[in-house]
Amino acid sequence: MNWQEFTALLVLATAMSFSPGPNTTLSTALGANHGFRRALPFVCAVPVGWGALLLVCALGLGALVLAVPLLSWAVKIGGVAYLLWLAYKVSQSRQLSQADASRLSVTFWQGAALQFVNIKAWMLALAIVSGWIAGREAPALRLAIVLPVMLAYAFVSNMVYALAGSLLRDWLSGPAGSGLRLRWFNYAMAAVLVATAIWMLFI
Repeated sequence: MNWQEFTALLVLATAMSFSPGPNTTLSTALGANHGFRRALPFVCAVPVGWGALLLVCALGLGALVLAVPLLSWAVKIGGVAYLLWLAYKVSQSRQLSQADASRLSVTFWQGAALQFVNIKAWMLALAIVSGWIAGREAPALRLAIVLPVMLAYAFVSNMVYALAGSLLRDWLSGPAGSGLRLRWFNYAMAAVLVATAIWMLFI
């Protein structure tokens, strides 16, 4: 892989990893509601799940999913349903005390599984496989270069969003811990997830 290809990979990784999406939205919401430390399991789950997805796509199964309409729609419907459920969970956390009581929680394995119903994750994985790995010389070596780079981006981007959310905790609790600001923040995060679910249906 020459330096031009590697630079293009870094540009794509930056744009896709740091732009808002289901993962970064949830990282922010979890950081704001639970604090940075309790958001870390989800932050770590994203690269694990996405790395597995990239490997699946590199083996050719991603192209199969896109080629079979029934499988493609199953991924879409599963993703939409999961995002709507997550949006509901986020919207129901109205005070930090409720959040701390685990009203809003996403386990490590739920976070990893989310990648397989996340259309944005599929698009990125397929773009990388088709542009940097499949049909190129020494594809295994290319995958060995691309995979750790993308895992690092997935981890760092979600860590940054979780940290940003956690830094807002005191402000979001509002005057005398009323939780009004947190409530509207969570409504906004839920709205982003709903909008993403709707977008998934039309791509």
